[in-house]
Amino acid sequence: MTPFQITAAAVTLVVGYIVTKILVGLFKNSLRKTKLPLLVVEFLARFLSAMLYVSVILIAVGVLGVSIGPVILGLSAVIGLILGFGLQDTLTNLAAGLWIAALRPIDIGEVVSISGQIGKVNSIGLMATELLTPDNTIIMIPNRLVWGTIIINHTRMPTRRVGVDIGVAYGTDLDRAIKLAMELMKSHPKVLNEPEPSVVITALADSSINLQLRAWTKTEDYWEVKGDLTRGIYELYTREGIEIPFPQVDVHIREMAG
Repeated sequence: MTPFQITAAAVTLVVGYIVTKILVGLFKNSLRKTKLPLLVVEFLARFLSAMLYVSVILIAVGVLGVSIGPVILGLSAVIGLILGFGLQDTLTNLAAGLWIAALRPIDIGEVVSISGQIGKVNSIGLMATELLTPDNTIIMIPNRLVWGTIIINHTRMPTRRVGVDIGVAYGTDLDRAIKLAMELMKSHPKVLNEPEPSVVITALADSSINLQLRAWTKTEDYWEVKGDLTRGIYELYTREGIEIPFPQVDVHIREMAG
């Protein structure tokens, strides 16, 4: 192995890296002109990038004077050992990533619940899906777990129903309590008129009659409306003299005869 070969291999790696970046960029730009979803474009671009980097490394090895054939055989042997030891999760994750990209149960920018974790989809890679949680934490979930579990997509639909639970004391004028709650929802500027808001009785609990305010809003306004209605119904009932009870236990002590 001569100094010239080492220099040529280093140049090959640098040039290959630059060419790969350019080719992947052109590939992504061309796909973006099609109707393919962004998720599919990003996934295919990552796959192409990985293949090109492997090719550049093999070319650099060849420039060093090492026969590529044995290198490829060696890689095949390593892959065989990995599979033989039962570590085929890599291929499973890759296959699951392809299915996710093709069928799109989730997409970049959507808020989803996966494997008990909730967050915004940042990316879907060859091996794992990246979520950004509301407290700005990154969670990496292997694609095989994403594909093999229940997925809850919170933002796929344009509208969502807000539910706010509240209890009122037994003996409360329910018609008046429901009327006040309806007026509160209808007066909120971000509550939709259709479907119409409603108030339902959900339970006759131990210490309260449980009501639920149900209002529809745009998905992006969900948390704002939920917070406003939760605070609003508490303040409204307090102001109007409608009792909101809390669980309590009466203890009766009997005097034992001596």
